[in-house]
Amino acid sequence: MPRKRVSWKSLFGDFSLDIFNLLIYNLTSWIFIGEEQYMQEPRSKRGRKRVYDAQRTRAAILNAAEALFAEHGFDGVSVDAIAAEAGYNKSLIFQYFGDKLGLYTEVVKRADRELTNLLAPVLADTTIVSNAHAFKAFLETLVRTFFDYLVDHPRFMRTLLWEQAEGWQTYARIVSQLTPEHADQFEDLFRRAHNAGLLRSDFVPFIQLSLVLQICLSYLSFIPLYDLAPRQGEDVGSAAALARAREYIVTLVVHGMMPDLPETRP
Repeated sequence: MPRKRVSWKSLFGDFSLDIFNLLIYNLTSWIFIGEEQYMQEPRSKRGRKRVYDAQRTRAAILNAAEALFAEHGFDGVSVDAIAAEAGYNKSLIFQYFGDKLGLYTEVVKRADRELTNLLAPVLADTTIVSNAHAFKAFLETLVRTFFDYLVDHPRFMRTLLWEQAEGWQTYARIVSQLTPEHADQFEDLFRRAHNAGLLRSDFVPFIQLSLVLQICLSYLSFIPLYDLAPRQGEDVGSAAALARAREYIVTLVVHGMMPDLPETRP
């Protein structure tokens, strides 16, 4: 005799369906909200809180990813490890960033935006190339900005070193998504400076700019090696030593890129 099919409704009635639907609703709400706190408030207040929590969650995930990518490189980090470090469910990583590469892209973009914001005021001066001393001051500011940013953001520095060691393979996968806001402005500035006789070479402006960053990166990444070299008791990683190194690199870059300026009498 065929077994009769037993339904939820026949066993428990309509009340059971209500309970089942409520369980499904709560489960899906937990999946989408994840670890974010959900409070029974008026709709307008609850909406604002969820936006705030989403921003805080994204920032926490970005910070955790940056720390792990800096420590282990892109290939050495898993989504599970990032989620554990951030303290959030890994479903939020996929929700906010798509995948691990999308998250890595956002980490790089954040650093790029920070550097861009630091350099924007300097680039706003359209008279830089009309005066040799103004252009010299621009290059000095450029070097100091790169140097100080790397000192203040060692994770970004380590991420660059991982990219360099691995032949920029991961960067090559995301470079099309990176559009430096002031790239064309730098290109135009360097070409006009060369035409005005303020730069020794018309070498590719992007590479000239990158070399400034690389010199700063090289010095700072070699500090552990410098610590092994015999010296007169100087701590090369101290604030005073870093300040002296920065000014040395400023002089090196400026005199290397610019022709000698005519002496000016007081």
